[in-house]
Amino acid sequence: MDRMKDWIWTRERKAAPARETLSREQIVAAAMTILDTEGIAGLSMRKLGTKLAAGATSLYWYVDTKDDLIDLLIDEVWGEIDVPEPELAGWRAGALLFGHSLRSAVLRHPWLPEVMYTRPSIGPNAMSMGSRGLVLFGAAGFSEHEIDLALGSVMSYVLGTVSAEVATREMVRKSGRSQESWVSDILEQAKVVAGDYPEMQKSVRRRTSMDLDSGLTENFVFGLDALLDGLESRVKK
Repeated sequence: MDRMKDWIWTRERKAAPARETLSREQIVAAAMTILDTEGIAGLSMRKLGTKLAAGATSLYWYVDTKDDLIDLLIDEVWGEIDVPEPELAGWRAGALLFGHSLRSAVLRHPWLPEVMYTRPSIGPNAMSMGSRGLVLFGAAGFSEHEIDLALGSVMSYVLGTVSAEVATREMVRKSGRSQESWVSDILEQAKVVAGDYPEMQKSVRRRTSMDLDSGLTENFVFGLDALLDGLESRVKK
């Protein structure tokens, strides 16, 4: 039986030679800049070494592989998420803040959906975020088992919704057109194909007065509020 992959979080960290002047933090920061502007396909150890004015060999003292680097970068994003203490905001307001903070982080780092489902999130920032999230949802009054499910439900909703949002924004970017022009064209085509479906015709007409950013945000806010309504109703039984 094959052993499970030895993740960077459980592997003993190598000591770099005294002559090496880089740090893992510098490497992660530089790689994040590349990813945020060029995406996963634009990141290579060679390009990262050039950005840091260092050879690829130097980088390998700090990260063994590109996969290790991706693990570090994902965990860096989890460290940006705001999960307030329930005593400060109450569990529901805290959950709202957590959900919006998570969405904002993914929008800042649109490469994340491409890789976050391909590996476990078990780094220190992920553990800290998860721990604070469990405390937050525990304050709502869920049973121990349901605390995990409630937190997981909110994360699944946010990550699923914002992943679709990232994909939509990427389609607009690749089109080379403005958001307004792209949306207008899509709606005009939708009007044509919705001709035999009166309810869809009404839906298309309702969307013509809303810009893309407002529409995506309204969709997110409505869904998150509805999900929290449902969770709140479970603990009020």
